[in-house]
Amino acid sequence: MTNEPNFIAGRESEGKVGALIAWGLFILSIPSANVLVLIGLVVSYVSRGTATGMARQHIDAQIALFWSVFWWTIAAWVGIAISAVASVVLIGIPFLLLFLLAWFLLSVWFTVKSVIGLLNLLNNKPI
Repeated sequence: MTNEPNFIAGRESEGKVGALIAWGLFILSIPSANVLVLIGLVVSYVSRGTATGMARQHIDAQIALFWSVFWWTIAAWVGIAISAVASVVLIGIPFLLLFLLAWFLLSVWFTVKSVIGLLNLLNNKPI
């Protein structure tokens, strides 16, 4: 079996349901405090093995999106932790606010990117 896109008219590519579920869970990242994102990542990895065509492209994009945001989130949390310790002497308060804002904007960007990915999948467009 190949993972190349399947453009045969009238035939759904396998893995589309898994990709839809994962995008939906990714969209709920902010209200669920990122718990559903982890479930979405598991769904992506499970669906990846049987996915073909554009669904496979979307699942690969979901996994790449998660890992890129994961590392940026870790960096933001390290900055928050360091700033929180430094805020004891009032020097770190601006940095704490800056890193909290960066973490929030990162979460919003992840959600918006997930909405765009879901819309593209529903319209059968590649990422």
